[in-house]
Amino acid sequence: MSNEPMIITISRQYGSGGRELSELLAKKLGIPLFDRQIIDLAAKKLGVSGLAYEKLEELENNVTTGLGFVPFVPFGSSGVPLSSDMFFTEVKVMYELSKKESCIILGRCADVVLKDYPNLFSFFICADRPFRENRGQSVYGGKTFDELEAEDAKRADYYHRYTGRKWGRGDNYNLVINTAQLGVEKAADLIVNYIELARKK
Repeated sequence: MSNEPMIITISRQYGSGGRELSELLAKKLGIPLFDRQIIDLAAKKLGVSGLAYEKLEELENNVTTGLGFVPFVPFGSSGVPLSSDMFFTEVKVMYELSKKESCIILGRCADVVLKDYPNLFSFFICADRPFRENRGQSVYGGKTFDELEAEDAKRADYYHRYTGRKWGRGDNYNLVINTAQLGVEKAADLIVNYIELARKK
């Protein structure tokens, strides 16, 4: 078993309860969850200030269709679109976080960014359509299933652009979990059990 901090990455379908699961998992394991904080830290490194979170998120997610796969390049390379500057700075932030303490990182291609990390566990959270439709109405302000799917299409484009991989493909992760079958809390327990078993090897 590695003495390095343990890093858990969570990728999720919109409406699957992945964020809620991540929050529960952080409490169960007693480790921090990093999500929006990564945007803030990256923005500070880029010298971007005074923008509301929504504007920073737009900058982060502004993937221009047609540019194709953008492999990792040195930070601050000239000619890279600002959205790419944000991504590569977020990569640097994730590297720094992974060296400090055990933590959970939500989204942001972390499963690929940190794939060579010695104590990494990556999970993909999905759910059946009725489960997601219900959460779209009850949790996400009345979003339709089509709206949820449109957000996932953006996530898939973002993931492919920066990793060259297909988002949600099972062999990118240690485990794919359907929260519609277990519920969010039991899915978090399953991750805890999986990690305990894996670390006993």
